[in-house]
Amino acid sequence: MFSMTQLIHRAAQIRGNGLATVDGERRQTWLEFEQKIGRFAGGLRELGVGDDDCVAMLALNSDRYFEFMFATPWAGAVFQPINTRLAGPEVLYWLNDSCAKVLIIDSNFVDLIQQIQGELAHVEHIVFIDDGDTPDNCISYASLISAEPIQDARRSNDDVAGLFYTGGTTGRSKGVMLSHQNLVINTLQSIAPLDCQDGDRILHVAPMFHIADAIVCMTSAATAGTNFFQPGFVPTAAMAAIEAHEIQRMLLVPTMVNMMVNAPDTAQFQLQSLRSVMYGASPMPEPVIRKAMEVLPTTAFFQAYGQTEASPVITILSPERHTFEGELAGKMKSAGQPVALIDLAIMDEQNQQVATGVVGEVCMRGPNVMLGYRNMAEQTNKAIIDGWLHTGDGGYLDDEGFLFIVDRVKDMIISGGENVYSAEVENALYQHPAVNQCAVIGIPHETWGEQVHGIVVLHAGESLTEEALIAHCKGLIAGFKCPRSVTFREDALPLSGAGKILKTELRKPYWADSDRAVN
Repeated sequence: MFSMTQLIHRAAQIRGNGLATVDGERRQTWLEFEQKIGRFAGGLRELGVGDDDCVAMLALNSDRYFEFMFATPWAGAVFQPINTRLAGPEVLYWLNDSCAKVLIIDSNFVDLIQQIQGELAHVEHIVFIDDGDTPDNCISYASLISAEPIQDARRSNDDVAGLFYTGGTTGRSKGVMLSHQNLVINTLQSIAPLDCQDGDRILHVAPMFHIADAIVCMTSAATAGTNFFQPGFVPTAAMAAIEAHEIQRMLLVPTMVNMMVNAPDTAQFQLQSLRSVMYGASPMPEPVIRKAMEVLPTTAFFQAYGQTEASPVITILSPERHTFEGELAGKMKSAGQPVALIDLAIMDEQNQQVATGVVGEVCMRGPNVMLGYRNMAEQTNKAIIDGWLHTGDGGYLDDEGFLFIVDRVKDMIISGGENVYSAEVENALYQHPAVNQCAVIGIPHETWGEQVHGIVVLHAGESLTEEALIAHCKGLIAGFKCPRSVTFREDALPLSGAGKILKTELRKPYWADSDRAVN
């Protein structure tokens, strides 16, 4: 039996008096946590939540977010995290599409929900998760957990556990249905290769609405670790927490790694306790990982590649391969090798596997593949063909089964008949010491169809010309791949809630007069 809540029963059994969560002054052991989610689940049932109903949460990171993730399936329902970066209409779409019956919010989102509350088609109750005065028309957290505890519904296997909507950066968001089996098996697939150890002290700074942190929550439950929470990522605050709580493990996206290791006060903190960092969600520029390995010499780095539809981990690059010298060098630009129980293949447009070294679409099959998209049979059938999940990522496999991602297939730039993968160009741009952030997109060109264009943010105090930066790239990659133009901007590049650069936003000004965003 694969069940999310079984992980909690085991943690309470083997480490009942060990700390489960620490959030400011709030602390609870695993036994207390087990009892709390029984009451939390009882409160949801009293609000009318039934089997397979959706319970949504729109809030920043906290111990109560962690409770929500396990109390909801304990009640027999489906938990639905909501991206905190969404605008009101997007939140409205997610909630109406999922038919969420209960919505849980914190103080940061009271105003937003009040603006759309009259249009919510299915939400019957709103729970205010923070302490303090409860807004009008909301139920307090204290009231919710004052309910009589209920027995675990013992949902398992193919029962839907979580509903994770895709980011919505490229069209209509899709609700990814992940089962108990999907999430628990991917947890078991990840524990050993990520070196998750019993009782780890884990810091949550990446957004908890994202599937990447969800798997960190799952592995912490499976290993009965101690979870520390910060509302969001602030480099100095994160480093202070690592020092104060002797944090051993955390998840960061590359933009967070970049911000932390380049912060002006990094050297002031004692970070030796940090045994491992998992990173992923977007490509890691080589200069950034080099700096991270220099600043955190006692920390092991793990790259995890995956996507929501795979629950999410597909491949992992181990710390031994994070090296530029010796027999194990040469894999730093890869996303690692597939985790156990996964078949990984590269396929062409006819869904046929291609030879080693040939670029195609990354496809995988295994027990961690989603049940499907909610109420989207056609899109599900396009994503899963003959049991193979088609990721939409372009890449190739080498002769040792290491996966090299070249870009999103849809993000590919075609200029003069040549395929240009933006990740490769961005890596070249990042190797210039003056470059802090960059993104490469295709913009219209009368002759070549699309032109490779770089958008760059420089480090404070640096100056650089377009010509010099393009010349820098020509020394690293083929001429046809180099940017033909560069825009420098003062403001940071726009990021999604998961920390990915929003290229769709960057493209808009260039394609505003076109019917489509490619030529």
